[in-house]
Amino acid sequence: MALDIKTAAELISLDPEGRGPARRAARESVLLRRVLRAFVEAAEPVRVDAIVSAFPAQAPESVHAALARLDEEDLVRIVAGRVDLAYPFSASSTPFVAELAAGRGDRYICCAIDALGVAPMLGQPVRIRSRCHHCAAPIALSVDPSGPGAGAQGVMVWVGRRVEEERRACDSL
Repeated sequence: MALDIKTAAELISLDPEGRGPARRAARESVLLRRVLRAFVEAAEPVRVDAIVSAFPAQAPESVHAALARLDEEDLVRIVAGRVDLAYPFSASSTPFVAELAAGRGDRYICCAIDALGVAPMLGQPVRIRSRCHHCAAPIALSVDPSGPGAGAQGVMVWVGRRVEEERRACDSL
């Protein structure tokens, strides 16, 4: 079996489900930005009622419906009245941890690609911790908004095929 090495741009261009443009537009919404901000502020699930109350000028039903659409589009996951996942963040343990700047602590990150994108998304450096896909050795690397630091030389992202009921494809560094 040949090892196919692709650049980030080549991976993005694959978009086998054709959902890329709509998902990128949804990420720009004020609602999703508020959910993501809540994950940056605290490493725990975000209560849906807290999100709804952050939009007092809007009818609660419309905010609930917009959150449901984000869940349907696989941008967030709502379970028991809480958002427990909002790409790139997860309230549950994952193999990827981003140590946020300014003492904000650790956040679980959904997948390897998401881990690499946290620093540019936040506009500040982060430290990523994970384990090697091949040998399980600990990996730690710094990433700033412009990309991975010098300590990332030789680190690769392993991209697998999505399987039924599995949301992520990029699951190892």
